[in-house]
Amino acid sequence: MNKKLIFWSITVALGGLLFGMDVANISGAEQRIQKLWNLSDWMHGTAIAMALYGTILGAAGGGIPANKFGRKKTLILIGIIFFVSAVGSALANDVYTFMAFRFLGGLSIGASSVVAPVYISEIAPPQHRGKMGIAFQLNVVAGILLAYFINYLLQGVGGENDWRYMLGIIAIPSLFFSVMMLFTPESPRWLLLNKNDEQGARTIFEISGANADELIHEIKNTITPKKESLFSGKFSKPLLLAFLLAFFNQLSGINAIIYFAPRVFEMAGLGKDAAFLSSAGIGIINFLFTILGWYLIDRSGRRTLMYIGSVGYIISLTLMSLAFAGVIDGGVPIFVFLFIAAHAIGQGSVIWVFLSEIFPNSVRASGTSFGCLTHWFFAAVISQTFPFFAGSLGGATIFGFFALMMVLQLIFVWRMMPETKGVALEDMGVRVH
Repeated sequence: MNKKLIFWSITVALGGLLFGMDVANISGAEQRIQKLWNLSDWMHGTAIAMALYGTILGAAGGGIPANKFGRKKTLILIGIIFFVSAVGSALANDVYTFMAFRFLGGLSIGASSVVAPVYISEIAPPQHRGKMGIAFQLNVVAGILLAYFINYLLQGVGGENDWRYMLGIIAIPSLFFSVMMLFTPESPRWLLLNKNDEQGARTIFEISGANADELIHEIKNTITPKKESLFSGKFSKPLLLAFLLAFFNQLSGINAIIYFAPRVFEMAGLGKDAAFLSSAGIGIINFLFTILGWYLIDRSGRRTLMYIGSVGYIISLTLMSLAFAGVIDGGVPIFVFLFIAAHAIGQGSVIWVFLSEIFPNSVRASGTSFGCLTHWFFAAVISQTFPFFAGSLGGATIFGFFALMMVLQLIFVWRMMPETKGVALEDMGVRVH
């Protein structure tokens, strides 16, 4: 691939690093926060899920500024909002101020999960779109890994206020991301479709090494005389695919594990230090198997990775349920690592790529926004209710339920999910329908 193309996609994918750090650093702070402000399980769940409520709004509205002002300007703004959220959360003196800044950070997470994958899909050659799309997910898991290690290293720094450092440190990469975005061009497809700037689009396509004349001709052929509505009925199939993929992503329980990793390990009987270190192990496994997914996604295809991930989910979640039920003696950390590996190579590698490529040019940003909205809505529900159900029902019931959901996901992949490997964006409608 062209070096400039690689640089642009890596830079934009750094939005995923902020995403991953913001998602995971709360795991090191959540128990401190509950103790500091004497929160009930339900109020605690609300405080932790507040960022996810922000992601719902950010995902729902992320396509609006991306369409109106461009992908580039929207991503720069996302980095700035991340910075404000990190500083504000770290300095909060009461739970309501804390929730307000976490909600603001959630807006950025939701918007970045829409805009960054859309940008990458719009500059990527079809044969490399999977690998370039996974650059975003690689940064997400790198951010998660980095946050877990930072949390481990910052334990006890500042005494009872160590959680403030854990949350505040994300301000540094946030500013770096916004500065780096100044050196990336606008999406050529956005310039052509939203600004009718053929020369601008041609310049970027030529720099990237693409056949500019051929691409511009194909993109122009997708332009419709009137603005199309995402919910007109014409796009019902990609909407259903986006909803189900995002729904099953969260009904695996992945955010329950990521957000509450130390708590899950302590539920299994590990001490606090061992729980934090095991959480860092989640980050390592996640990163390594995402790299494997990166290698395979344009070779084996999206459906193959989803099959592998679904089977791995079912096995690992069933074992976790049996371990918490006392049927199996111990082994929870190993089963959690197996679960993370299954997620990383399956849903983790596929979701952002698939959501950003199945919708046609006219509704790509809004369609991706719908899929991300679904994802974050169910992420918020899971994170809000997990502490309550963990305390009242126990791990056996919760992880058994997640295992059942993954059986349904396997059926979805088998019966409904199309393969999109190597298909040009302008030809995707035929494959999806």
